Amino acid sequence: MRPETFAEELERAWEERRPIEPLSDRGLKGIEAAYRVQEAWNALRLGKGDRVVGRKIGLTSKAVQEQLGVDQPDFGNLWESRFFGVGERVEVEARLFLQPRVEGELAFLIGRRLEGPGVTPQEVLAATEAVAFAIEIVDSRIRDWRIRIEDTIADNASYGGFVVGPWEKALLEEDLSALGLVLYKNGEPAAQGAGAACLGHPARAVAWLANTLAAFGVALEPGDIVMSGAWAPVQPAGPGDLFTLVGTGGRALALRFV
Repeated sequence: MRPETFAEELERAWEERRPIEPLSDRGLKGIEAAYRVQEAWNALRLGKGDRVVGRKIGLTSKAVQEQLGVDQPDFGNLWESRFFGVGERVEVEARLFLQPRVEGELAFLIGRRLEGPGVTPQEVLAATEAVAFAIEIVDSRIRDWRIRIEDTIADNASYGGFVVGPWEKALLEEDLSALGLVLYKNGEPAAQGAGAACLGHPARAVAWLANTLAAFGVALEPGDIVMSGAWAPVQPAGPGDLFTLVGTGGRALALRFV
């Protein structure tokens, strides 16, 4: 099946909130083919007036990689229509999503162009304007999350939306791999993790992204936001749920589904 055909299915699922059957069961095979579907869907989104404000990195956890039978992360686009802003307390409409889950991570604000190949974590840190604790909503257009690697890549790395806490330049002076976070769901601790869970260091994940994008003729540009990957297991979300991320130093960010 043509990439454009799968992309149109994903777009309808996005707009109508109706899940579809796994693409990997219907002829989509291989990572390269999956990224072609992702590119075709991105073109549809842009054609409808959406805009790419950055990139997201997925599958940074070894456990999740093993689950999907891969040995590397994947990436997707951050679309402006699902960027819920920068702040300490945000509300989003649950009806926007099909089967959302929430995860905590670190976002990077790129200040200087990063073009692979050969980008190092040190160069990432030098080119970063600021970082912030962030909450990502992952969502799947694939029914019941029955995904293989091809499905999540084609599905824009299971992108749902995201919110970013206050940007901080001072955080760059700390060891990002040693930072920690706790994610609370409705007041109860639900997950916790450290920066080291993200490929050993969040900047290493961003370096991987910059180098991988080079094969697509794309660079990370000033002003781009990069969601660098989850530090702790994702948590299912639904109407009325309140998630609070508390990071090192008491930094807090709250997201409520209404």
